[in-house]
Order: sequence, then structure tokens, then C-alpha cells
Amino acid sequence: MNIALIAHNNKKELMTQFCTAYCGILAQHTICATSTTGQLVAEATGLTIHRFLSFAHGGGQQIAARIAYNEIDMVLCFGDPNSKIPNEDISYIFRLCDQNNIPYASNLATAEMLVLGLARGDLDWRDIVNPKNKPFTA
Repeated sequence: MNIALIAHNNKKELMTQFCTAYCGILAQHTICATSTTGQLVAEATGLTIHRFLSFAHGGGQQIAARIAYNEIDMVLCFGDPNSKIPNEDISYIFRLCDQNNIPYASNLATAEMLVLGLARGDLDWRDIVNPKNKPFTA
């Protein structure tokens, strides 16, 4: 599975802790992330992570494009619910996930359910419904 990681500045530490806790599961999959989030997670876990641009400089759009082309199977996006300014790129990514039946977690509880389901094989339907000829490459 191809998993995208996105974390607001206030949630990068939480994303790093989450990925550290579930490193064994995530290591079996292909991970991509926005720049700083990817760097922090890679340094903390040793996971190989393809890093896109920073979210503010187009990384969110790069991930959105991969979602639109069905190259992403799951999105873990820890945003800041207390942010007074809604982020249009995050809203767009969420809508794309809905349109393409891509599991999307916006908080820790949902992310845990998705990753544990991933380990059980609950998301293997993504490979049946949306077969890929080759693994995600950037």
C-alpha cells in the first residue's frame, strides 16, 4: 500500500510518535510525506520515506495529484482543529479521498484504526478494486 503522511506544524510531533509506535506495520508499505514531516518521521523511525515539497510550497498539491491518479491508498493527515484559518488544500485532499474511496484519517484515533486494519488485511480491497501495475515511485 502507498501511504501519505501530512501533519500541521502543531501535530508533527504526534505524527512522529504515531509512526514510531507503528513502525513495524508502516515498514511493510511505501510511505510518502510532505517535506518536514517526512524528514522528522524518517529520522525518528529509520523508515524510507519519499519526501515531497513542503505543504506550503506545493507538497499538498503533489500528494493531491497522486490521489487523483489513484497512486495513494491511505492518507494520514493530522491537522490542527484549533486553526482559525481553514486550509483549502487539506479540504481538497479530503474531498479527493472521498471521491476515490481512499481511507483518510484526520486524527490519532482514526489513524490507529486504519493502520491496525492495514495490518489485518482489511484494506486489501484497495489492491483488488484499484490494481496497480507497479509500486509507487516518485
